[in-house]
Amino acid sequence: MAACGLKNLNGKSYYCTMELTLQIIGGKWKPIIIYHLGTDGVLRFSQFKKIMPNITQKMLTQQLRELEADGLVHREVYPQVPPKVEYSLTELGRSVMPNIRGLCEWGRMYEQAMAEDDSDQSAA
Repeated sequence: MAACGLKNLNGKSYYCTMELTLQIIGGKWKPIIIYHLGTDGVLRFSQFKKIMPNITQKMLTQQLRELEADGLVHREVYPQVPPKVEYSLTELGRSVMPNIRGLCEWGRMYEQAMAEDDSDQSAA
């Protein structure tokens, strides 16, 4: 296998596309944000806070800005008082949903497997 050289794209440095992918959608919160936008549709900031109670306001703002800068999330600001801001997935953001759903399904499978292992060990 040939070694990959260092590449740069939109301010991100990476050696392989998997590294780039994880820079864009990896981490604790980004996949969850993408998942909720992909399943719930358009969301406002306050709705994110309700469905993701453990994320801080600062972190949610940062993650949404990064996803917007990377072209996965669209931020729509409505000119009214108080300001109304809605977030949705772009076409590029929607294209990652099969992968996000696959990760969610894997999590269910893992949860079930570990619960079975735990109950087997408890019975022994």
